Amino acid sequence: MNAPVNRILSIIPQARDGVDGPWADSVRLDHDLRNRRRMVYTTQGGRGILLDMPRAVHLRDGDGLALDSGELVRVEAAPEPLIEITAPDMPLLLRLAWHLGNRHLPTQLLGDRMRIRHDHVIAEMIEGLGGRCEHVLAPFDPEGGAYEGVGHGRHHHDGGDHHRHEHAHG
Repeated sequence: MNAPVNRILSIIPQARDGVDGPWADSVRLDHDLRNRRRMVYTTQGGRGILLDMPRAVHLRDGDGLALDSGELVRVEAAPEPLIEITAPDMPLLLRLAWHLGNRHLPTQLLGDRMRIRHDHVIAEMIEGLGGRCEHVLAPFDPEGGAYEGVGHGRHHHDGGDHHRHEHAHG
């Protein structure tokens, strides 16, 4: 017999334990799993929770998921294999950013460095242009696209069937 699935009623940006409520559980998700409209997630404690929003949402590390049970579940960004890109100077880093943007690659901007998903072809291109690449395991939270809006309410269309249930295990 399956355990009941709690429904996510709302998302509390950057929720804090003790301010927004005590954490009942957490869910650890990679970047793709944090960008959904409808999904059944499995918490670290093994419980099912249902995300069912009118539009796709972007969950960030530290967000709180308010459940219909009154509990609060913390979102944790799972580490992923990434490439951290640096350059000897800012003009070259900007040039590298342009090349990544020209290829429509999701890119996380971190001031003096950038992160992209692991891709050996892109790493070779970056190094050929004078940049440096380091393989890291870290949470990935790239910039949203120019037409996605700003802030926590950004959303995207993944082209998938929004009436199916997908399952993620944290």
